Amino acid sequence: MPFDLQSSFEPAGDQPTAIKSLVDGLRSGEPEMVLKGVTGSGKTFTMANVIQQLNRPTLVISHNKTLAAQLYSEFKEFFPRNSVNYFVSYYDYYQPEAYIPQRDIYIEKDA
Repeated sequence: MPFDLQSSFEPAGDQPTAIKSLVDGLRSGEPEMVLKGVTGSGKTFTMANVIQQLNRPTLVISHNKTLAAQLYSEFKEFFPRNSVNYFVSYYDYYQPEAYIPQRDIYIEKDA
């Protein structure tokens, strides 16, 4: 099912250029791209347009739970006919088991 962006807004200001640049870069195989903007500048809406144009499953990662919940809510509104899911990890810290042969040190898994 294609991503079906629902919004009463149209891209404005720098958004059309940013959308085109991101879509072109990702389609050409660019491995990393960054969208920067001040709070309230429409980054989420810009990314919703990129997601719609690329029409590919997308993973959005946030550095905190509050922003993750906000992004989930906004993407649910932008894509009401598409699957938008929300996952929060409750691990604050995780140390996988490891062995450092040069120093003969074993580190136990810790969570």
